[in-house]
Amino acid sequence: QPDIWTEPENAIRKAYRLMDTNILEQAIDLGKGGSTAVTAILINCQKLVIANVGDSRAVISKNDVAKQLSVDHEPCHGFNKPASERESIENRGGFVSNFPGDVARVDGQLAVARAFGDKSLKKHLTSEPDVSIETIDEDTDLIILASDGLWKVMSNQEAVDAIKGIKDARSAAKHLTEEAVKRNSKDDISIIVVKF
Repeated sequence: QPDIWTEPENAIRKAYRLMDTNILEQAIDLGKGGSTAVTAILINCQKLVIANVGDSRAVISKNDVAKQLSVDHEPCHGFNKPASERESIENRGGFVSNFPGDVARVDGQLAVARAFGDKSLKKHLTSEPDVSIETIDEDTDLIILASDGLWKVMSNQEAVDAIKGIKDARSAAKHLTEEAVKRNSKDDISIIVVKF
């Protein structure tokens, strides 16, 4: 988006809407394909803009203390929202069910309340991202951007602790991936580590 440097929040929201539209236009019939996303944009080496849809997460470490910067969009609750994710889904005509299994799912199918794509559920879902701003300073150690395959088996602090002694960002991401596999993660594992 051309206004990414001057109006980053608006630009990210537009980019997420366009991405969702592109995915939906290419979906075959009512295909169930969809995705979550987390993005991080650093402006002038100081202003970090985080956006996410779904349960991919951004975690920052400052002085080795983990802080979550994104919102996990789960159908069962809302986080810092006037209405819960469940209420938003129900207001759009959908429902949240724990059947089958023990995980809350939109229309009994999808375990996230916001996503790109998922054409068959789109009238009950949104791809509107949550956007947050964080200042990068001399206390900032690193950022972890990862899918739920990591976060289902490690807490934010465990992930930071596991890589704080690893200097190379790629090696740190590989280590977290291997640790998630070792802990029997059953979900997709995609990880990016940025070291400062």
